[in-house]
Amino acid sequence: MPHQGEILQEAIKNSGISITRIVEELGVTRPTIYRKFKEETIDYNFVKKIGDIINHDFSNDFTALQQSSLSFVTHSVKTSVTNSVAPRVTSTQSIDSDASKQLLILQAKYIALLEAYNELLLKVYGPK
Repeated sequence: MPHQGEILQEAIKNSGISITRIVEELGVTRPTIYRKFKEETIDYNFVKKIGDIINHDFSNDFTALQQSSLSFVTHSVKTSVTNSVAPRVTSTQSIDSDASKQLLILQAKYIALLEAYNELLLKVYGPK
């Protein structure tokens, strides 16, 4: 099963829109977008921005498990997923037990924060 970065890459490839155009509209570098393609988990805002650029809805591309673990979908879908699988306490315990998954989520959030910070710096100070 492909991870989120691979799904994102495939959707961009199928859209016919160039990577150059996407990175220009996002305000990121080409290496950044290629790093995203290698990530198993991607920040919702980043995916949403790309979806807007290529006119693609990614909510149908990610499994319920991927969506619930990444805060990719709204709260109502998360609730239905956790209620149908197991009680809330059990779900929390299973997520807590998987430290590597939590680390990947934190890493994705940290990278998204750094990219947002870089965008803000570019807006305030401009390119050098």
